[in-house]
Amino acid sequence: MELILLLAIVFGAWLWFDAVGARDQAVIRGRDLAERWNLQLLDETVSCSRIWLGRNHKGHMQLMRTYEFEVSTNGADRMPCQLVLLGKDLQSWYIPPYLQPLH
Repeated sequence: MELILLLAIVFGAWLWFDAVGARDQAVIRGRDLAERWNLQLLDETVSCSRIWLGRNHKGHMQLMRTYEFEVSTNGADRMPCQLVLLGKDLQSWYIPPYLQPLH
């Protein structure tokens, strides 16, 4: 019984540390995507909305996470966006179409 409890604690700790690392990676990827499209990442935050299993290019199972975040063209508007990470790798992303201001 003690061994099962210890394994559950170790698994929970691993899952938590993995989630923190993936979230940090999602913030970095969200910021990079926003900068690429001349947008600003609002609140410097992302929110995990979905977790499931997926396979990487080698066929190994990894956690696939969908993160929601918001960007803005001028700081006054908000556009909902999302990105999908498989492990720590960016799989897909979505930023809605918008009109870029003329300079």
